[in-house]
Amino acid sequence: MTRQRDDAHAQGVSMTTPRAGQAGPKLSATDISVFYGDKQALFDVSLDMPDRAVTALIGPSGCGKSTFLRCINRMNDTIPGARVEGRIILDGEDINDRGVDPVLLRARVGMVFQKPNPFPKSIFENVAYGPRIHGFASTKSELADIVESSLKRAGLWAEVADRLQAPGTSLSGGQQQRLVIARAIAVSPEVILMDEPCSALDPIATAKIEELIDDLRSQYCIVIVTHSMAQAARVSQRTAFFHMGAVVEAGATDEIFTNPRDTRTQDYITGRFG
Repeated sequence: MTRQRDDAHAQGVSMTTPRAGQAGPKLSATDISVFYGDKQALFDVSLDMPDRAVTALIGPSGCGKSTFLRCINRMNDTIPGARVEGRIILDGEDINDRGVDPVLLRARVGMVFQKPNPFPKSIFENVAYGPRIHGFASTKSELADIVESSLKRAGLWAEVADRLQAPGTSLSGGQQQRLVIARAIAVSPEVILMDEPCSALDPIATAKIEELIDDLRSQYCIVIVTHSMAQAARVSQRTAFFHMGAVVEAGATDEIFTNPRDTRTQDYITGRFG
């Protein structure tokens, strides 16, 4: 990762890492509004997301959770007619600044989608792809070490160590999702975004992913979109409730679930709407 960021500085790309003891949240969104053509999907969303913690985004379908998540790694840039206003600060820098390369940003901000999406490659190549294209390994041995380390951190190594050349698509759904997580962490990101990572999984696979999220939060800033109130309560330290494209309230998860300030939050959590 250091080599890549040094190269980025040499090219004039803003990729500063935090100083030791730097105060403030890892991510901070201020007045984020998103437009798809004439339709506005987000309205002045402001939200702080701390490092080494899980921030859960909850709310009914179509309320803007995934749209906001896509702002954090500039995936909305790829949608024709999309426009993002406001600021998202990552370690003191605006990710929408013209000097920030979206490709390098996405190495810092990994993404795990709702449906497992392994590449049509071997298990090994799925994890090796990112480190290889970003130049994180200079030898085959270094690359193999990165793959093994990433699979271990994703809790998958023991299950696939003897079949690394098998297709990633040959794994079960839960294993595929952990493979995708291993692929994301192989490029040493600082932030991991998860868009309903368990919605397509059975309860046993879901429990394994939740355990993994709990393990990973000691190393990363994690932002997760979930429709499951129970999951948000289990895995997150902070929760933001979205409704109709805006953040109604945000705070410590236990406070949001036990003593919400806004009646709309209380109504959603208790199942009165949504």
